[in-house]
Amino acid sequence: MTIKSILRRSFVNSFSIILISLAAISFVTDLLFASNFSRNFSTFIILLTMYLVSAVIRLTQELKSKRTADYLASLVETDVTVWRDGQWGQTSSTELKPGDKILLEAGVKIPFNVKLAVASDFYISESAITGESDIFEKLTGDVCRSGSIVVGGKAEGIIENQKNEERKLFTSVHKNQSFDRGASSIAKVLLRFAVILIPLVFAISFTTKGDLLRSFLFALSVGVGLIPEMLPMVVNACLAHGSAVMGKKQTIVKNIDAMQSFASLDVLCVDKTGTLTEDKILLEYYMDIFGNEKKRVLEYAYLNSLYHSGVKNHLDSGILAVKEWDSFDDKKLEAEYKKIDSLPFDYQRKIATTLVRPVAEEENLLIVKGGVEEILNRCSSFEYKNEVSVFDEDCHKKALEMTGEMAGDGMKIVALACKKISASEITSEDESNLTLLGFLAFFDAPKQSALSAIEKLKAKNISVRVLSGDKKNVTQSICRRLKLNTENILTGTDLQNIKDDEILQKVESTEVFAELTPEQKSLVVKILKQNGHTVGFFGDGLNDINAIAQCDAGISVENSVAALKECSNVILGKKDLNVLEEGIVQGRKAFMNMTKYIKITASSNYGNIF
Repeated sequence: MTIKSILRRSFVNSFSIILISLAAISFVTDLLFASNFSRNFSTFIILLTMYLVSAVIRLTQELKSKRTADYLASLVETDVTVWRDGQWGQTSSTELKPGDKILLEAGVKIPFNVKLAVASDFYISESAITGESDIFEKLTGDVCRSGSIVVGGKAEGIIENQKNEERKLFTSVHKNQSFDRGASSIAKVLLRFAVILIPLVFAISFTTKGDLLRSFLFALSVGVGLIPEMLPMVVNACLAHGSAVMGKKQTIVKNIDAMQSFASLDVLCVDKTGTLTEDKILLEYYMDIFGNEKKRVLEYAYLNSLYHSGVKNHLDSGILAVKEWDSFDDKKLEAEYKKIDSLPFDYQRKIATTLVRPVAEEENLLIVKGGVEEILNRCSSFEYKNEVSVFDEDCHKKALEMTGEMAGDGMKIVALACKKISASEITSEDESNLTLLGFLAFFDAPKQSALSAIEKLKAKNISVRVLSGDKKNVTQSICRRLKLNTENILTGTDLQNIKDDEILQKVESTEVFAELTPEQKSLVVKILKQNGHTVGFFGDGLNDINAIAQCDAGISVENSVAALKECSNVILGKKDLNVLEEGIVQGRKAFMNMTKYIKITASSNYGNIF
């Protein structure tokens, strides 16, 4: 949201064009064609004043929203490690300049275009720029685009220029808000009536009076009388006041045109983790293939989460928290196993891999952690009581049954496998013929406030749709507790297999979606819009950017990643659906006030003419 775009929206929009048109007509009728004795500047000046007041009201509120949004961004802005004066130090990304050498690590957003000087197992995601979720490996000499997110490895890069492609993309994401379309529609209707009525009145007046100039001026005055002159100022005042009130409710509207979309929501799409559930996930069990506690599963999982080069997620945080346990000696474990290589998690493989070297052994150890089915499909053997056996179809079925029962109780299950290899570098081909060690079970409890918030939203005719990347059983269990309809749950695989002529109806009748990729989340939002809904999406992660860009009202929270907040229309001060519900109520009040004025003045003006 740049100053230039704010100025353009404030001074050039559908309603301001109406005022400028009226001022032009007034200039023609009251000044240009008027005699010296009948010239009157007052109408022309009043119209210009109303135009300026309307624009200033809007400009003031949008600048206030921009300052608030920038402040929220500064709260979560991470410093960049830069090489200056012969040493590495921390500085704000706003202080960087071309030629600076910066250190890039997992989780860092690349501030400007950077050419890599040194790169090691370096992977980035360009989803914030391209909308695609693919992970790319970058080598020494490659250029990384501004706005890319580092998902694995380390690199040193030289800033080439300060072009911010990410910002350029996001400023064009929501060019055509539904408010813009509605405002343009109202303006077009008013202008069409004027265009039709002015020639008609002119023809009748000229036929009956025979005076060309007086007939033309009378027809113009009738056209002016059709249009409510206060409309632009009242609309902007209502939107600005509504935006200010919503700000007090911890809801920051970056662009007041988005107020109408926000207030008109009839479908709200949300992610499950952190929105319907608590942000903190707890590790409950670490077990072998038959459900018995197995400490080595915990130790290997810890090494994988500690050493893998990707961005640490909530599951990694739950695993790494075991270092606080008195019974867990993390220092000893780290001394016995040294990192050699790693492959970060991505949405195609759905696994994270780490290669470590045991100090007491000659061969390296490959540790793979990921989704249950993804790991089981890569295993050819399993370990039980230190003995390795063939992992056949029967074992596969029993493992799925056991983990399925736990997932049905709301537990999130992660599988762990390993194998010994001699190579010191790994590829995706190494992630096969693994030995299954066991599983880890996490509990992600629903938020206590989520159920009441969903009921409040439903009472306001807003349908809540859950778009989760989590497993079906886990998503189903959580959503069932929140009284959402889980009978017709659709997975990402289901969406791929649905015929084109059936997908609109299937998506329309489904409340809960599971195992979705970022692209599939965006697809669901697009289909809901095609079905005539005004759709909002509430997300906080990089995997939500595609859906945020696709929806009518993108909603994020103040501690979201910077890239997501940049392309959102609304930023919440708290990650709570109740805050969102309160914001929608205030938005609807503002929009209703605006609608009442349009109806009253339009009907009054038409009545006065006819």
